Amino acid sequence: MKIVKMSLAAAVLVGASAFAIDNVKVSGNAQLFYSTQDAKGLTGGSASLFDKDSSAADAGLNLNISADLAKNSLVTVSAGAGYTVLSTLGLENNMVSNVWGSAHTASNLGTNGSNYAAKVDNANWMNEAWIALSLNQDSKSTLKLGRMELDTPLAFTEKWSIEKNTFEAGVLINQDIPNTTLVAAYVGNGNGTEAYGDLGVHQSNVLHQSLAVGPVVNANGNFATYGSNGAYAYGIINNSWKPLTAQAWYYDVSKTAQAFWLQADLDTTTLGLAGVTAGIQYANVDASDTVSGSGASKTTAGKLGYAVKDMFAASVAYSAVSDQGLVGAANTATSTGASKLYTEAWWNYGQVTAIGASAWNVTLTSPVNGLFDAGLYITSVDQKRDRQDMTEVAVTAGKKFGPLDATLAYISTSFNNKNTGPLLDSNTVQAYLTLNF
Repeated sequence: MKIVKMSLAAAVLVGASAFAIDNVKVSGNAQLFYSTQDAKGLTGGSASLFDKDSSAADAGLNLNISADLAKNSLVTVSAGAGYTVLSTLGLENNMVSNVWGSAHTASNLGTNGSNYAAKVDNANWMNEAWIALSLNQDSKSTLKLGRMELDTPLAFTEKWSIEKNTFEAGVLINQDIPNTTLVAAYVGNGNGTEAYGDLGVHQSNVLHQSLAVGPVVNANGNFATYGSNGAYAYGIINNSWKPLTAQAWYYDVSKTAQAFWLQADLDTTTLGLAGVTAGIQYANVDASDTVSGSGASKTTAGKLGYAVKDMFAASVAYSAVSDQGLVGAANTATSTGASKLYTEAWWNYGQVTAIGASAWNVTLTSPVNGLFDAGLYITSVDQKRDRQDMTEVAVTAGKKFGPLDATLAYISTSFNNKNTGPLLDSNTVQAYLTLNF
């Protein structure tokens, strides 16, 4: 399901505790994703729901293993590895003409070089291979090195698609200060489709990304330099007062950009009160190292929500991006435009973080008589600089059948130019099947 909004603090803390693993653990999932769209205004194909040329499908298999290599009273040494296999199962040119993931490469193109009727190759790559050293006495510190997932506000692993991007990095986490987590990381490489890395790798993405509805990973999962010369990230997360989680992050993407992110989230359910939630976010991204004089983009966002356990959760959020700057507060590790902003759209990423954009988001989720989990997500974006509006309405229904997760989604999208009128209206239907093991 294409949702990246999550607790950043929780993700970091869970990751820290996962570094010390007592026993061998094998996990993974098998996935089958399908999407079809009637995008009126797109060129090529029939642009009708369920027609081959307007549909995409993919199957994925993810395997992960982790274990202790050594453990005593002083230290624990652990390691982990993960592998991804991406296949169309031969569905292209039969049921669909497109794929979900951009790790595929195209064997051949259709008539006159058209992307339609292209055959694609399966892809497989090692998405994780790391080793971690955790101190068991005197200090609550963990050093993790290798290929891994990351979850920070402006550089993170995206899991909404059938493929996920990962990083080659070194991360140091310390929790000696009560209720506080300190993070320092160096990111050297990544296999996300970001635009600032190895140009040879990213130029090779152009073909297969045009076939993919969820392009997150480079062709064949290849890793390339993150940014121009790697990046440094530093974070502090504090939860001294249980209802409030505050965090601050600073980034230095060498020869590309400097940025910082501030966030505070309040959840009154920890006080035994009604389920009121609230949050504020601020991001400053200065890419003047890339384009001289471009200045910094400044993004602010706020959210207010209310939830009743086992009944519903509702929230409303607003964000605004300054008119100046070159790069907004989206994930720097991919080209999808996905972000951690409260207003992020369910499907059409890259809109709320555009320079000069202001956005509203309304989210309502509820279990329906114990039968399935329903969700309604409404996002409205006004891009003042480009004089373009976007409205997205997504409705989802999800159900667990033991280890099997099934989700159906309907997305209505409308793009409008204030000068020329309607640009594109579309209806999208998607199905997600994930078997966890």
